[in-house]
Amino acid sequence: MAGRLKRILFKPFHQFFQLQTSSGILLLAATLMALFWANSPWRESYDWFWQLPVGLEVGSWRLVHSLHFWINDAMMAVFFFVVGLEIKRELWVGELSSPKKAVLPFMAALGGMLFPALLYLGILGLQPAAAQASYQSGWGIPTVTDIAFALGVLALLGERVPLGLKVFLTALAIIDDLGAIVLIALFYSHGLQWEALGLALIIIGALYLLNRLQVDAPLPYALLGLLLWGAVLNSGLHATLSGVLLAFTIPASSRLNPVDFYERGMASLKRFQAADSDPQPVLMLTNQEHQASVQELELMCEAVQSPLQQLEHTLHPWVSYGILPLFALANAGVPLPVGGILQALLHPIGLGVMAGLFLGKPLGIFALSWLAVRLKLAELPEGVNWSLIAGAGILGGIGFTMSLFIADLAFSAPSFVNGAKTGVLLASACAGVVGSLLLWKLLQTQTNTTEATSDP
Repeated sequence: MAGRLKRILFKPFHQFFQLQTSSGILLLAATLMALFWANSPWRESYDWFWQLPVGLEVGSWRLVHSLHFWINDAMMAVFFFVVGLEIKRELWVGELSSPKKAVLPFMAALGGMLFPALLYLGILGLQPAAAQASYQSGWGIPTVTDIAFALGVLALLGERVPLGLKVFLTALAIIDDLGAIVLIALFYSHGLQWEALGLALIIIGALYLLNRLQVDAPLPYALLGLLLWGAVLNSGLHATLSGVLLAFTIPASSRLNPVDFYERGMASLKRFQAADSDPQPVLMLTNQEHQASVQELELMCEAVQSPLQQLEHTLHPWVSYGILPLFALANAGVPLPVGGILQALLHPIGLGVMAGLFLGKPLGIFALSWLAVRLKLAELPEGVNWSLIAGAGILGGIGFTMSLFIADLAFSAPSFVNGAKTGVLLASACAGVVGSLLLWKLLQTQTNTTEATSDP
């Protein structure tokens, strides 16, 4: 009974983990395609294609932007919306729903953001004052973790990975995403337009009212969400923040509680069983009692799920298999000639990003996790030791999606952007390879030790 209950409780997490795994593989393929395109004989077409104007024009009204804009500012708003749903779910019922559960991943994520930023700024401190002023806006680039890639690499190690380590890394990455959202709002938004910001606040108030009135139909939220995106876009804040704001207004409670669902569902199934019918499926379609029972069950299944659950379940595949690979294809195309790679590694921006992700991330994650346990604020998850925490910390250095995103916000000069992105790609690759090899060795040793002690 306990095993069955455990499977039921962790089933949503396993489904989420498997989805992120396959998404990471697709992200890697899109990244390699972008790098090949940007370094091929057709390299000039890469920038030309993503700068193609796309939009709507009706009379004197027009909304036309580059294809790159629609991916980074519009489609990524949907990504941030799903991230917001994940954060709200975790705060509501998940690993962040109580201080005891949240302390360890929170401290790990905090260290994983502070140490890379300080290391990046420390490397810049060795540069002349004029250079420091030009480069310092990139400090946020190495502070974030890409959950899809990190969990994808972890999945390659198979079933030997303790569930506690998977949960720890997932919770850490979700808090990390929340930190990235705060960074973008506070440090990468410029020139606030108070009229548009006021309109955005009014729309958020209307969305909150829908929530309080227990409106669970998605259409009103979608329409107000589009208006919110336009208002935030014109407010000076980055447009993708509208996705997170919208997500936090989506109802997390369901119209039908689990007890009523069970009782009414069983009653409906009994009516279905009691109805006389030919066992052939085609002839069963003519049985009105069967049809009524099935429709009733379908409505109850929808009512027992909250709008938050339904939207997260619906949008996850679109984000994981569509938006994120497209983002990678549009943003990972960095010219990588041999001389350019060496130049990026020696440049303060590339060096700072590399050091922040590959060194600062694991050091920060491990140090503040150790501090939390040392101060008895938290405990290590079941089956997880400090060596595994160190390995997971290295995987935390896989920045990719969010790091590339912040790189575009931090710098406007193409050479700076390319240097930062080169650092992100190289650091993420090193973190993935080193982290996976270290964890593989640790888990292999752990398995051999367990088998040796269990032998008679």
